[in-house]
Parts: sequence; C-alpha cells; structure tokens
Amino acid sequence: MLKMLTTQLSGLLQRIASDQEETIEEAARLFAQAGVTDGVVYFACFGEMKALEYNAAHAEEPFAKMTPWTDDAAITDMDRVLIVTRHADDADALALAQKLYEQFIPFAVITSEKEADAGAMADLAYVYVSLKIKQGIIPNDVGERIVVPHVLAALYVYEAIKVLYDDMLFNDEA
Repeated sequence: MLKMLTTQLSGLLQRIASDQEETIEEAARLFAQAGVTDGVVYFACFGEMKALEYNAAHAEEPFAKMTPWTDDAAITDMDRVLIVTRHADDADALALAQKLYEQFIPFAVITSEKEADAGAMADLAYVYVSLKIKQGIIPNDVGERIVVPHVLAALYVYEAIKVLYDDMLFNDEA
C-alpha cells in the first residue's frame, strides 16, 4: 500500500508540475509585484488549507511580506492575495474572490478543480492553479478511492511559487 501511495502522489505532483508550470510562474510574478513594493501578500486559506497559511508564516523559511487574511484587512492596490481552498465553490472563498475582483485587487487561487470546471472562481481570479484532484488517489479493499491529498498538493504548489517568488525578490540582478 505504501508503494502505491508513493507512486500515486509522485504522479499527482508531476502532473501539477507539467500542467501548471506557467500558472505557478504567473502567481509568483503576481506576488512579486507586492513583494518589491510596499505591498503585502495576503494568504486567505480556508478549511484544512489553513495548514498552508501556517507553514507560510511559521516555517524555517517564511514567505516574505506575507500576512494572513482577515475580514478587517486594510487592503490597497499594491497588495496581492492568495486564496487557497479545497473546492472552487467554497462560499467564503468565492465571496472573497468577488470582493477582490470588484476592488480591482489581483489575486491567485489554488484549488482542486480544473479551470474549465471551476465556474465563477476561475473567471474572477487573475491566476488560477488547479491541483487536479477529483477523488481519492488509491483504491481500498472495497473499491472506494481513498487519500485525497489536497493539503499536500497545495503545499507543493506553494513551495514552487515560493522558490520563484524568492528568486524574483532576492536574486534578481536586473
């Protein structure tokens, strides 16, 4: 079972890397716009995706200029937002996306659904990153699909964005 899990996780991360490479780069550039100015990169994570926000704030290498989103955040046009949610139809995440869109604040979204299946969330987002998770990734003994690695896949995308973001902020000589 462990070998099957490892194989399936590896395949998932490889699909994300190959299919989402451009959008991950776009997200890093979007956040670098705030990072090189007086802007802030807000992380609005919902449900279990709060793990990503916690990691970004408290990891050995925290995300520079990151602040957790709160409803009373005084956001400006120099700020950028990352919305991370399990599903694109999450009511709270969608309400925030609509609010940001109406205020002309660019934001990126990380969620499970393919962009074509994400509805309003994909239409509102400046950058949309799909985790490409529809169901569990391994079958159990009764034929059900188990292990739905939303957080693990989102952390992978986060780390990919962070590597590029840090490179843009701290290693760009131009």
